[in-house]
Amino acid sequence: MNKPSDPQTRTEIRDGMRITWHQPITMDDGLTLRADIYQPIDENLRCPVILNYGIYGKGVAYQDGYPLQWEKMVSDYPEILKMSSNKYQNWETTDPECWVPHGYAIVRVDSRGAGWSPGFMDPASPRELDDLYQCIEWAGTRPWSNGKVGMLGISYYASNQWRVAGMYPSPPHLAAIIPWEGQNDRYRDSGYHGGILCQFQQRWAKHQVVMIQHGRGGHAAKNPNTGESVAGPVTLSDEELAKNRVDAFEELKKHPFFDDWHRLRTADLSKVRTPLLTCANWGGQGIHPRGNFNGFTETPADTPKWLEVHGDSHWSVFSNAYGLDLQKRFFDCYLKGDARGWEQQPRVQLNVRHPGEKFVLRHENEWPLARTQWTKFYLDAANQTLGAKPGAHETHVTYEAMGKGVTFTTPPLEKDTEITGPMAAKLFLSSTTADADLFVIVRVFDPQGKELTFMGSTDPNTPIANGWLRASHRRLDPQKSKPYRPYHPHDRAEPLSPGAVYECEVEIVTSCIVVPKGWRVALTVKGCDYEYEGELAEFAKKFHYGTRGTGGMTHNDPDSRPADVFGGSVTLHAGGGREAYLLLPIIPVKGGA
Repeated sequence: MNKPSDPQTRTEIRDGMRITWHQPITMDDGLTLRADIYQPIDENLRCPVILNYGIYGKGVAYQDGYPLQWEKMVSDYPEILKMSSNKYQNWETTDPECWVPHGYAIVRVDSRGAGWSPGFMDPASPRELDDLYQCIEWAGTRPWSNGKVGMLGISYYASNQWRVAGMYPSPPHLAAIIPWEGQNDRYRDSGYHGGILCQFQQRWAKHQVVMIQHGRGGHAAKNPNTGESVAGPVTLSDEELAKNRVDAFEELKKHPFFDDWHRLRTADLSKVRTPLLTCANWGGQGIHPRGNFNGFTETPADTPKWLEVHGDSHWSVFSNAYGLDLQKRFFDCYLKGDARGWEQQPRVQLNVRHPGEKFVLRHENEWPLARTQWTKFYLDAANQTLGAKPGAHETHVTYEAMGKGVTFTTPPLEKDTEITGPMAAKLFLSSTTADADLFVIVRVFDPQGKELTFMGSTDPNTPIANGWLRASHRRLDPQKSKPYRPYHPHDRAEPLSPGAVYECEVEIVTSCIVVPKGWRVALTVKGCDYEYEGELAEFAKKFHYGTRGTGGMTHNDPDSRPADVFGGSVTLHAGGGREAYLLLPIIPVKGGA
C-alpha cells in the first residue's frame, strides 16, 4: 500500500484495480474536496475518465445505504450479481469493476459538505457547479488520463451534467455525458410542478442527504472496503452540522416563482454542445423525464445526441446488462475514439410499454415521432366522457378540490392503440376561491374496470401520466409553447375572480403505453394528488418514496396550499365554444394506417 504525504490519502492494489482513497482536489477558494479513484493497475496507461460529483457519499455501499432498492434490483436482474463482485457498488454511480478492466478510470468526488469533502452543503448551488467544472479539468489533466472526461450517473449525478455542459465555455476536457434520468429545470421538473410546491426535497433531504453530511463522522455508516466513516474523519455536534448546511426544502419555499435563484440552478440547454446520450424513464413523471426529453429536443440541432427511454425503477436498468452495454458503446465512441459499436445507433431507442410490465425495443429517427397523429379527445362534462368531437352545447361539472375530482373516460377502444409522446390538456374552469390547483392524470382501465399502473421510477403504482397547473400561473409564454407542450413562465400570480371562467392549458409529462383493444383511456382532474386505490405490494409499503402512485412527489405543504384558497369547489366547463380536450400522441403502426 502506498501512502502519499497527505495523511488521509492512500493507494492500494486490490480486485484488479489501482484504488486511491480520499484523493485531494483543491478548489479555487482553497477548499479541498475528496475523491476515490479506480483505475487500471498499469500506471503508464492513459485512460478515459468517468467522473461523478455529488452528494450521496462516495463510500456508501449500495447494499448498506439503499438495501430495499438493491434487493429489488438484483431480484429483478440477477445478472448484476454475476457482472462483478459488487463490492464497490455505490448509489446512482457506475460499478468500477465493470469499467476499469475495459480501460477506464472512475473518479467519484464527494460534493462540498458531503461525505469526505468539508465545506457548506448547498445542494445544486452555483458553487457546486464551479467545483464540478474544476474537478473535470483536474481529471482531464492527470498523467493517467487520456484527456477525455465523461460523466455518467443517475438523478443528482445526471442533472449536474446538463448544467456543467451548458456552461459557456464548458469544461474543455468534458468529452461526453450520459445523464440517466436527470432533470435540468429545477423549477418545472421537480420543485414546483405547474407552479405547485412539491414536497419531494423535504423527503429527499431526510432520507438521502442529512445522514451523509461531512462531519457526521462516528455517527455515520462505514465503508466496508476501508472500515472508515462514509461522512469524514471528524464528528461534529448536531448544532454545528445544521450551521454547515442549507435547509433545501425551506430554501425552495422562499422562491415560489421562477426567479434568478431557480435560473442559477437550471441548465441552459441552448449552450450544450457536448455529445450526449439522454436516458429517460416513462414512469419518472414528477422529477426527471421532462428534463431528459427536453435535453434531446432543446439542445442545438448540431449537437451529437441520442435519446433512450426505458421503464422500471429509477436505478435498475442503469446497472443491468442492457444499460451497461448502451453506456459502453457510447463512451467507447466519444472517449476512446472507437465508433464500431455506435456508428449505426439510431437517434432514438424506445422500450415501448405494454400492460404487464412488458417492453418492446424499437428504434426511431426523431422525437417527437414524425408520424404522430395528434388527437384531441373532447370533454363532455355532463356525461364525463372523452369523445371525438366537441359538444355543441356547454356542459359543466363541479368537484370539491380536496376530493376525488372527476374522471372522463373514452368508450372501449376499437383496436390496440399506442400512445407515445408528450401530452397536454386544455381546461376551462371556475372556482369558488381566488385560486385552484389542477392535478391532471392520464389513466388506463381494463374491461373489468381495473386501473393499469406500472413500476415507475420511484413508485410501484405509477399511473400512465401526470400534469399539474396552478390556475393563477395559467399565463403562457407564446414563444416557447407548442401545441403539445404549453410553457408557462411562472413569474407572477394572476388570481381568479370567484365564479369567472378561465382557460388553462396543462403540460402533461411524456409517457408511453400500448392500450389493448377493449380497454379505456381516462382523464382525471382533481385538486390534490393522485392516489392509487388498489392493494399495495410489500415493496410499496416499505419504500419511503412509495406514496400510492406519486413516488414521493406530493403537494400538501400548508404554507403553499392554504385550505381557504385551495380547498374550494371547482367547476369544469366544456362545449358550446369552450373546447376542453385531452391531446394524445397516437402512433400508427409503422407502414400501416
